[in-house]
Amino acid sequence: MGKINWSRVILGGIVAGIVADVLGFLVDGVILAPRWFAGMRALGHPGMSTSEMIGYELVGIAMGLIAIWLYAAIRPRYGKGVKTAICAGLAVWALAGLLPNLCFMVIPHLFSRHLALYTTAGFLVEIVVATIVGAALYKEPPASATVETIQTQQSAHA
Repeated sequence: MGKINWSRVILGGIVAGIVADVLGFLVDGVILAPRWFAGMRALGHPGMSTSEMIGYELVGIAMGLIAIWLYAAIRPRYGKGVKTAICAGLAVWALAGLLPNLCFMVIPHLFSRHLALYTTAGFLVEIVVATIVGAALYKEPPASATVETIQTQQSAHA
């Protein structure tokens, strides 16, 4: 198993985070905005502040980094490519989207079930697409020469 290429994890993770943030804005900030506004108003929250929006964007970058780190970590076992990126994206979705939305939206009935369903499904698409895009930028570092390789090269030259 090779070492993780951390510079590529960071590059791919930031790109994945940006993709997730853009898609998340389209889903939650445009398509679901009226539902979010109504749900927040029902809770007595005036709306989204600039600092809250920045916070969500930073969380999106963090999720992109985690998704690509997970992709890099499982890649030796699952192989490189879209299937592995989908697996990593699904894992991040389950841990960062599905379970929290069940715990904080559905079970306590803080928001409508429709909003919970739509935003959870939207996040599924967002993080899987973002992980596929970020994973496309990930490359393993070149394999280092092993003792066997060096011995093989030396006996070939002898």
